[in-house]
Amino acid sequence: MMKIYHNPRCSKSRETLKLIEAEGITPEVVLYLETPVSREKLAEFVRRSGLPASAFLRAKEAEAKAMGITAKSDPETILDAIAAHPRLMERPVVETDKGVALGRPPEAVKDVL
Repeated sequence: MMKIYHNPRCSKSRETLKLIEAEGITPEVVLYLETPVSREKLAEFVRRSGLPASAFLRAKEAEAKAMGITAKSDPETILDAIAAHPRLMERPVVETDKGVALGRPPEAVKDVL
């Protein structure tokens, strides 16, 4: 099982997808802006990646600023905000049986391939 939570407009997301495909892997592509990630799945990303909730937050987005959400906000508040506003999710997220990784930089996903 391999999924990439992808935004085709994002260069890092496109680069990560290319890197995965270059490894001979065809991942399931989830366009998370069209199919938002659940709050429960976001918490699983945090748990399985070993990264803080803030790593999954795009704090510079207008929605985050309007809500006063920053990387220093409570982790539960961050996950609630991302679940309610999918544009706030940092991308891409790659999920495999080995774990979860953020493709920033794209090479960071190699550990879970």
